[in-house]
Amino acid sequence: MVALVIVVGSVGFMVLEGYTFIEAFYMTMITVSTVGFREVHELSPNGMVFTSLLIIFSIGTFAYTISAITTYFVAGEYRDLFNARKLERTIDNLDGHVIVCGYGRVGEKAYADLQAKGHEVVIVEKDEELVTQLREGLTPLVIAGDATRDDRLMAAAVERAHAVICTLPSDADNLYTVLSVREHNEEATIISRASQAASVAKLRRAGADNVIMPDTVGGAHMASLVVNPDVMDFIDHIRIQGKDAINLEEVDVKDLPSEFRLPTLGEVDARNRLGVNVIGVKTSAGEFIINPGPNTPLDNACKLFVLGNENQLRLLNRLFGLQTPD
Repeated sequence: MVALVIVVGSVGFMVLEGYTFIEAFYMTMITVSTVGFREVHELSPNGMVFTSLLIIFSIGTFAYTISAITTYFVAGEYRDLFNARKLERTIDNLDGHVIVCGYGRVGEKAYADLQAKGHEVVIVEKDEELVTQLREGLTPLVIAGDATRDDRLMAAAVERAHAVICTLPSDADNLYTVLSVREHNEEATIISRASQAASVAKLRRAGADNVIMPDTVGGAHMASLVVNPDVMDFIDHIRIQGKDAINLEEVDVKDLPSEFRLPTLGEVDARNRLGVNVIGVKTSAGEFIINPGPNTPLDNACKLFVLGNENQLRLLNRLFGLQTPD
């Protein structure tokens, strides 16, 4: 628009006043910029009318240009571009993070729990209005787009992710996402939601390590509250964070200090030495031992499941480098 004003003004002065190109260009610039310099030559009546119209048109043009520039830098595109570049740089520095695909009720809960545990979490959500709300609510690591698309997963650095949680409402979309994630990252732990029982086996074949059916889990939980209400209350007490929260953590035997890497669980003596209770062991063969006895054999491939309060697990963290509640 500005260039058009300059061209029209220059041509007009050349035709109406007989100016040279340089004189016409100079006259146009001092007219549209309203700097107040005197004209090159005395203007004819037609030149005066043309100059007046040029001033009116140029003021509107410059007002529109300034408004567009202000909008770009302050209210819209520039801000979005700046935030997008900032998000890209932040994700480029992530390694071992968790990706949550879909920010519905299940995804929101997964995100909140992972954040409470100190994990870096990237959300992939296709609802643009929800994405805007999340970013305005200080949830910066949000990728806008469909998680079934490879470019959105790559934008979330799926190749470096430690785990991916698929909570999309459609089993077909979760299946496609699982396949895409596994193609880009063979080592990541993939956890998927499923709505239909028939989808569970398909999701596992596609590469999901765990498949959760929220409706089934919720129904079983409610039934257990009828049959064993106190047991379920105790389990909920363990799971719910609070002032006196009890937490369950897993520890790889290979990560234990040398003085704790002992042949049997009894020799580790976790209860007396650390104050935590070992309530389960996963053996090197993948079998689970519930409430293991002191003679339970251990090797570097075993995992211990320990139960303790916040202070006990902080002590465990100092020794073994675990994530503990804040």
